[in-house]
Amino acid sequence: MKRSVICIILICFSLFGLIGCQKAQDQQPTATPDGSVTSAEPEGSKQPQVPQVIETGSGVTVIYAADWQSQYPDIYASYMKNSENKDYVDHVEEYPMIAVLYEGMAFNKYYNSARGHTYSIEDLTSTGRPHALANCFTCKTPDFTNAANEMGDSAYTMAFEDMLAMINEPISCFNCHANEPGTLIVTHTYLSDAMGDDLTSVPAVNLACAQCHVEYYFDPVTKAVTLPYDSLSAVNPDEILDYFNNLLVEGEPFADYTNPRSGVRQIKVQHPEFETYMGEGSVHAGTFSCADCHMGTATNASGETFTNHYWTSPLQNKDILATCAACHTDLAADVKAIQDLAEERTIEIGNSLVDLTEKLVSAVESGTYSEDDLNAVRSLARNAQFYWDFVMVENSEGAHNSKLTYQCLDKAEDLCAQAIKLLDA
Repeated sequence: MKRSVICIILICFSLFGLIGCQKAQDQQPTATPDGSVTSAEPEGSKQPQVPQVIETGSGVTVIYAADWQSQYPDIYASYMKNSENKDYVDHVEEYPMIAVLYEGMAFNKYYNSARGHTYSIEDLTSTGRPHALANCFTCKTPDFTNAANEMGDSAYTMAFEDMLAMINEPISCFNCHANEPGTLIVTHTYLSDAMGDDLTSVPAVNLACAQCHVEYYFDPVTKAVTLPYDSLSAVNPDEILDYFNNLLVEGEPFADYTNPRSGVRQIKVQHPEFETYMGEGSVHAGTFSCADCHMGTATNASGETFTNHYWTSPLQNKDILATCAACHTDLAADVKAIQDLAEERTIEIGNSLVDLTEKLVSAVESGTYSEDDLNAVRSLARNAQFYWDFVMVENSEGAHNSKLTYQCLDKAEDLCAQAIKLLDA
C-alpha cells in the first residue's frame, strides 16, 4: 500500500505544541521580541477561540525546541520520538507510472515517502532534486518561516545554499506557537491570506496543520508560496483546478512543469490533506480536529497529563482508539477497506494515464494531428492527471474523506477516457 496506515502520521505536519501545556509546570516561559525567555503564568490547556496570526516584521527571533525542554520535558520527549519514524519508501520504484506522469520535473526520478518531521531538513537536502531557491524550505524549518515573516517575499528568492547556512533545526515549536507556548498562532501568513475572512471559521488546531498540509504553488513572479484559493468555500479540487486553468502565465494556463514529450502543461499537486479533510463529504471535519486523531493526551510516570507531540496514526494510539470505538467496532478494518479501494483505483487510473501519455506522444510525433486537436487532448490529460494526483499525493489514501477521494478518481478516469477516445477516433 502506497503510504500504509502507519504513514498517516504525516497529517499534522507542523502541529508541535497544541494546547494542553504540561500540568506539571508552575511557570512557563514566554518570549520577548528579542527572543529572550521570561517567566509568566501558565496558559493551561485553554484552546484559543479565535485564530491568531503572527505579527510580521516585529524583529522576533526563533526560540528553538531544546530551549523549551526544561520547562516541558514530556512534550519535548514526545516531539523527539518522531525521530523513530526514520524509514522511507522509494515511490518511483513502488509506482513505475511516476516516471512517465511526472516527466519534466525531478519527482519522476526522486520521490521518497516522508519521514518524521525531525528529518525535514535532512530529507530536503538529500532528495536528489535540485533546489535553486530558498522557497523549498517553506515548510521545513522555523528559521525560514521567521525569515519570510521578517524579510517578506525576498526570502523566497534567496539562494538555497545561503538559506541553508542560516538553518538551525527542522520543524519545531515556533511553526505553531511563535514563541508563545500554549497558544496556536498562524506563522505561515500565506494561509491566513488565502483564508481571508474565513480564517475564524476554521479551528486553530486545524490551521496549525494547514500551514503545510495544503496544495500550493510558487508565484511565477515573486516565487512565494501561494495557495490556490481565497476563501474556505473555494477549498475543493474543482475550484482549485479552475483557479489554475484561469491563472495565465505568458498567455498560457499556469503549470508546475511541462511534459517534454507530450507538451502537456501539468499541475503538480502537493499533499492536500487540509483541502481533502475539510472538503464536502468529510464525515469527521465538523466533529474532530487533526489533533484529536493524530496527537491526543498522554500521561507521564507521575500521572500528569500533557499533549502528545508524537504525530502518529490513530490506529497506533490506544486512547484515541477508545474514542473511535463509539462508531467503529473495527477501525483498522474500516480504514483498510477505504484505502485498499483507493489504492487499487489510483494504480489502475495511473496506468491509464500512462497509456494516454504514450498515445499522445505518438500523435505528436506522427505529425498528422492539428495543433488544435492535440491541445484538446492535452487539456483533458492535464485535468485528468490533476484529479488523479490530488489522490495520489494525499497522505491518508482516502481515510480523511473517502467520498471526495472516489469522486476525484471518477473524474480522472472519465477525463482520461475522453482523451483516449479523441486519439482513437
